[in-house]
Amino acid sequence: MELGGVSEGRANLVLVHRQTSQTISSLVEVAATRRSRRRGLLGRKTMDASEALIIAPCFAIHTAFMQFAIDVVFVDSRGRVLKIVRELPPWRMAIAPRAHAVIELAAGALKSRDLKVGDAVDLAPAA
Repeated sequence: MELGGVSEGRANLVLVHRQTSQTISSLVEVAATRRSRRRGLLGRKTMDASEALIIAPCFAIHTAFMQFAIDVVFVDSRGRVLKIVRELPPWRMAIAPRAHAVIELAAGALKSRDLKVGDAVDLAPAA
């Protein structure tokens, strides 16, 4: 999952499961600056099931001060899934030392997706 050339903020991209071509998120936001990575989802009250926040580079996240749980996917620089944390509640941490990026989704968003460790995800232009 190369992020080179992807601009900061909401992008006209979708997150796609490489093996099945299933759309994981149709509204992707990228946090690539130090400031936006630090802010992450803080200050938001909810997250829509179609949204994803990609934080890169990043190998650890926390949900301190957050108001809702999230699903978390840690990926390497090629988009390979290294670790999945489902429904991470507020005031917790998650880490995957070899990860290049973290994908944060609404809690439960991965229930209907067949994504598992070892699979890969890609960013693709929105149709």
